[in-house]
Amino acid sequence: MYFDHNATTPLLPAARQAWLDATEQFIGNPSSPHRIGARAEIALNAAREKLAAFLDCGPLDLIWTSGATESNNTVLHHLTQSLGNEAEIWISATEHPCVLSGARHYFPGRHRLIPARRSGIVDLDWLETNLRASRPGAVAVMAANNETGVLQPWREVLSLCRQHEVPLFCDGAQWIGKERAQGLGECEYVSGCAHKFGGPRGVGFLKAPRRGRFYPLLRGGEQEAGRRAGTENVAGVLSMIAALEHRERALAVHSVSEKIRLREEFETKLEETVPGTEIVGRHADRLWNTVSVLMPPAECRQRWVVKLDKLGFAVSTGSACASGTEEASHVLAAMGYASDEAFRALRFSSCWETARDEWAALLDALKKVHSSR
Repeated sequence: MYFDHNATTPLLPAARQAWLDATEQFIGNPSSPHRIGARAEIALNAAREKLAAFLDCGPLDLIWTSGATESNNTVLHHLTQSLGNEAEIWISATEHPCVLSGARHYFPGRHRLIPARRSGIVDLDWLETNLRASRPGAVAVMAANNETGVLQPWREVLSLCRQHEVPLFCDGAQWIGKERAQGLGECEYVSGCAHKFGGPRGVGFLKAPRRGRFYPLLRGGEQEAGRRAGTENVAGVLSMIAALEHRERALAVHSVSEKIRLREEFETKLEETVPGTEIVGRHADRLWNTVSVLMPPAECRQRWVVKLDKLGFAVSTGSACASGTEEASHVLAAMGYASDEAFRALRFSSCWETARDEWAALLDALKKVHSSR
């Protein structure tokens, strides 16, 4: 059973069919001058209109990319060119590794970490106080954390940034497809990627203001109005939009409250069954699909992963982009957890279709691993 959907999701049937249809119907390069190329360009523009409607932004604000990592690096590259050599950016301490690493690369010595509270939520008081004292070139706060599932108050952050005329950069990779995307497009910069919500790997988008000069990360052709060189992945884009349409329909019709109840029921039973466990971000609003838990003291998380894998359960220790590293999670460190605590962290992340009996089966597997110590 697969409980690592925050790392990547299986392709939805609707997304698969959209990809197959696109590979047959739109064989041309969207930049080609003939009618076959024009059909591909029209399909891309129609997809742009659909995504813009979900995000509440203009279709010309959207750039197709290879995924959120490229999108995030593009934003940082653009900012370092457009803001000048003295500008500073502020980044929440729990951002995705590609944002933190990108900030160190593009803004060496010119980036500040916005602290997080023990709950994992960005410290709004710190942000408000410091915005009154100085004005950064940009603020970066993600919408939902990939490791803990903690939902960040990006609307409140956006309001503060607007009061002080500071652009907000919001990584929406984990939010989009799990929560309604409506309103995210109000942020100056928003990134997303298809494989986090049932679309294909290798395709994503960036929302960036269409007015003013934009400094592209990739140079070459004049695709995407000169803002991202390279032939667009037409089939990937259409598959991504099909997946998002599928998820947005479900979110519009069904409340996530039942999904949250399943997650909370699992968490309560896990704490009762395996003494010494601690749910990370327990009292914060979190994604309905994500459980980050510290296993009992002296329990090696890798042992849990290996033993659960042998029992047929795929789980994670945290960010997939940090897999294989020996460092403790920077997210948990920002929340005030010690290194020895962070090294006990496991993450279980489900999908919309995950049923109660699957959560129950995971709990039974955890019981078996615990009892086999």
